[in-house]
Amino acid sequence: MEIKELPKSQIELRISVPSAELEKFLSAAAEELSKELKIPGFRPGKVPRNIAEQKIGTEKILAHGAEKAVKKSYADAVTENKIETIGAPEITITKIAPGNDLEYKAVVSVLPKIKLGNYRKAAREIQGSEKKKIKFEDIEKEIEYLRKSRAKLITVSRATQVGDRVEIDFDVLVEGREIEGGKSRNHPLVVGENYFIPGFEDNLVGMKEKEAKEFGLNFPKDYNQKDLAGKPAIFKVKMNIVQEMQLPEINDEFAKNLGNFESLEGLKKNIAKGLEMEQQKKNIEKWRQEVLGKITEGSEIELPDILVENETEKMLAELEQNISSMGMKIEDYLVNIKKTKEELKKDWKNPAEQRVKSALELKEIAALENLSPESHEIEEELNKTLAHFKGQADLEKNVDMEGLYNYVKNVLTNEKVLEFLENLKK
Repeated sequence: MEIKELPKSQIELRISVPSAELEKFLSAAAEELSKELKIPGFRPGKVPRNIAEQKIGTEKILAHGAEKAVKKSYADAVTENKIETIGAPEITITKIAPGNDLEYKAVVSVLPKIKLGNYRKAAREIQGSEKKKIKFEDIEKEIEYLRKSRAKLITVSRATQVGDRVEIDFDVLVEGREIEGGKSRNHPLVVGENYFIPGFEDNLVGMKEKEAKEFGLNFPKDYNQKDLAGKPAIFKVKMNIVQEMQLPEINDEFAKNLGNFESLEGLKKNIAKGLEMEQQKKNIEKWRQEVLGKITEGSEIELPDILVENETEKMLAELEQNISSMGMKIEDYLVNIKKTKEELKKDWKNPAEQRVKSALELKEIAALENLSPESHEIEEELNKTLAHFKGQADLEKNVDMEGLYNYVKNVLTNEKVLEFLENLKK
């Protein structure tokens, strides 16, 4: 067998199957294909090979036998040479004839060789974001959010005021045509929070239940949908319900009703601690991304196309899951951004390459520094993950335990590498 390195982390294997060994596969192929034959005096699959060849055809038996021989010899070659392949090989048979050796070449992507940059130096050079002091306003903003979430809603017959929760029907027309996503029924919003374009909620003030109104506004020039940016539009609105939000008073009693807080001061301290932890988590994540980017700059990795393609597919699946969790469909999202799935994946090529390179670099550092999780750590995390499937019979039954184990092990290994790099900074 010959192994030849190709660009983009591919190799070409030239493999030969001796004629004597090929004969075994041809006999197996003839027996398998003859099971479909119905010849008087012979049981299915027990037809002599010479008769089977006459009925089936030598070429068909040769092709089927060669397929079996290629499958077995390729797997053996990869195992014996400890080749870490990615995806299925592209097989080209170069020689096939009765009584001759079978020769073929297999082109397949392999895990790329990595020439790592100085990852220790990169970890020490990136300082990370400074710790910001939690401001009084940040805490007050969180308390106001909690206050609104516990507001009592009272339906009123008066005109809408700023701060009211309303439900409306609306239609948006541009150049006389309804725009994509420009129609909704019983749409809830709090007047004054300005989730719509400037001027929209101002027009709701003063409207009463069952009242209809039509008004014109221009989309902002920097609107995220470029085809609508700066364009004039007609808005048709009907007020379905007006509700006054009765907000609870912010005091010790309010804090006690939220949980195990003895006072408002205790709630504020808890919020401050939570905000600090959230900020710290964001800073760590940002630092990790910067370090991985720095390591990539100093590394040499020639990625196979299949790894980048697989990563963009993974990114698309993540997007679909996020959109689905918000009650939307990917098809509607694509219509709104005026792109196809293929165009999205093309846009993601560079980020996908970075993600793949980072994953390979983490794997390489783990090997060089001998970093891996303990068995009990993997088992503990595995049990946490499996707990989510309890009570969901179909999901629990179909869990790929080997795949899940490897995934958990990989996640924990990456975490150990990143912690190792953080400790270098300290």
